[in-house]
Amino acid sequence: MARYSDSTTMVVAESAPNDDHDSESKTCGKILVVLSWILVIVTMPFSLFICFKVLTKDSVTVSVDAVVYYRVHNATISIANVENAHHSTRLLAQTTLRNTMGTRPLHEILSERETISGNMQISLDEATEAWGIKVERVEIKDVRLPVQLQRAMAAEAEAAREARAKVIAAEGEQKASRALREASEVIGDSPAALQLRYLQTLNTISAEKNSTIVFPLPIDLLTYFLKERKDQS
Repeated sequence: MARYSDSTTMVVAESAPNDDHDSESKTCGKILVVLSWILVIVTMPFSLFICFKVLTKDSVTVSVDAVVYYRVHNATISIANVENAHHSTRLLAQTTLRNTMGTRPLHEILSERETISGNMQISLDEATEAWGIKVERVEIKDVRLPVQLQRAMAAEAEAAREARAKVIAAEGEQKASRALREASEVIGDSPAALQLRYLQTLNTISAEKNSTIVFPLPIDLLTYFLKERKDQS
């Protein structure tokens, strides 16, 4: 029993260095994994959501939702040249959006979002280059107008549509009157054309399956009877 105990003690004593080596290997592996995740997080692209109110060039207050996509392309510069690169990029994006919107009227903001986004992306990319930040894209998601302004714009658009409709109707009446004048001149030159027009009108009425047919009486017949009555008197 004593020998067995001694041999067992020797085996345990010999296996202890191997356990220490395995534990050190696991610790080094965990450290490498943590460092890898830190590197991935530092260099991964970020999206920055901005939402605040701005005053346009024509003194209209609007709420603008914008998104800035950026990434850290140089981690050393982003840590050495600025205290907090992400916070600085956020503040710069807000200031750039406010300045850009303040130099444009409302109708340009609503109709030229892509141009405004491109100009902001170039300006932010140039400003954040010294911080190790690369601005990939800027998107203006939404421009919300006040309710009173929406109603005013809707009323203005409705009035403009009604005005265009009246102009179009007046132009149609003008063209129709010119066509009628030309037709009357043609019919006046040929009395038989008036009779043909009467027959065409009757044909159109009868095709609609109407029970009542209004037959137009030529005015020339009435003038003929009136002349005869005058001659007799």
